[in-house]
Amino acid sequence: MRSLLMRSPVAIAAFWLGIYLFITLVPLAVLLLYPPAADDRGFWTEFSVALGFIGLAMMALQFALTARINRIESSYGIDIILQFHRYISLVAFGLILIHPIILFIDQPETLQLLNVFEAPWRAQAAVAGTIALIVLVITSIFRKQLQIPYEPWRLLHGLLAMAAMVLGLVHAIGVSYYLSLFWKIILWSGIVLTALLLMGYVRLIKPLMMTRKPYLVEDVVSQRGDVWSLVLRPRGHNGITFDPGQFAWITLDISPFRMREHPFSMSSSGDHAERLEFSIKALGDFTKRIKDVKPGTKAFLDGPYGVFTTDRYWDSAGFVLIAGGIGITPMMSMLRTAVERKDDRPFLLIYSNRTWDDVTFREELEEIKDKLDLKVVHVLREPDDDWDGEEGYVDRDLLERYVPIHRGSRQYFICAAPVMMDQVERALHDLDVPITNIHMEHFNLV
Repeated sequence: MRSLLMRSPVAIAAFWLGIYLFITLVPLAVLLLYPPAADDRGFWTEFSVALGFIGLAMMALQFALTARINRIESSYGIDIILQFHRYISLVAFGLILIHPIILFIDQPETLQLLNVFEAPWRAQAAVAGTIALIVLVITSIFRKQLQIPYEPWRLLHGLLAMAAMVLGLVHAIGVSYYLSLFWKIILWSGIVLTALLLMGYVRLIKPLMMTRKPYLVEDVVSQRGDVWSLVLRPRGHNGITFDPGQFAWITLDISPFRMREHPFSMSSSGDHAERLEFSIKALGDFTKRIKDVKPGTKAFLDGPYGVFTTDRYWDSAGFVLIAGGIGITPMMSMLRTAVERKDDRPFLLIYSNRTWDDVTFREELEEIKDKLDLKVVHVLREPDDDWDGEEGYVDRDLLERYVPIHRGSRQYFICAAPVMMDQVERALHDLDVPITNIHMEHFNLV
């Protein structure tokens, strides 16, 4: 089994999914061992309690999903994990909310427990935990509409999650029906404690480890398309090795304990840990300040992360890279690494931009064509009158003209704005490209 897991990314992903389901459901099954003496509790009461315990276990697992555990992340990619975290949070929220609703319908007299001033402490804990969970979900879904800055929201998010989980456990212990045995209390307390320790690891241990491996800004290089390449060198250590196409979280000019970090793909070769380059487009408040960063500024990295890399497909006959705008960044890392390794496989780069002047790394891509079996197709949305290349958008017709006839023999990498990625993905499906050969990089991580 071990050799199978090592060989197959699909098997590894299925393995971790099995672990998730095991941790979610087995603690509930354990509660059925040595059950309390039978009483008049009906089906709906028992069903609602089961939903509550499943929701509590899922909440605890949320801390593992956001801890950036490399073994788990390398099976799916952190963007997929965080999307799963968002969706499964709503599922857990629904299960926990349905728990009291069923009780209120099945046993209307329990509505009086909402009077927190007169209700027993176990009910007070349940009400407080539910309120914390509701606030957590609302502030997460509507953070931008509520104009909550990311850093304060992230701190609030963690505190509310911890409060909701601990209060949920306190409520379960207070009810004591299924947690009447001491060892069952220890089991569920251990689950909650593990989640809290993971939070401590993210907030304390990991930043401490980062402070021991600082980087210094060596240079900030201007590129076409309002892009700036931030060049970092490790200070007092050997740096990090990474697969071309991966990314890291950067903390710049402040302590990593501040948790003010930003994810960017490396654009440099994956074979040079002593010099890392991040190419960043000036779009938001932080990225617009990159050009003003002074050499010698201290930086800290958490990474590498991501499964968006050609290194996972050593047996592929070739690669099709489809980029839009700053989506060229991970592709440049792949191409630069391929040049150094003298990779003789064919590469096709389809690169979409607004104008010719916006084409980042334009001159270097021409140089790489002389060193690599690389074909570059530029697609401009607003070309000049004398432009004789492709124009418009990367749609099905354009892709059909360039992608290989034997489409299952290549691996396809897409990194662009969400609208473009969705369009390209649909077009590749229409062209019978196997879904297992399509890889996309999402950057909506915050």
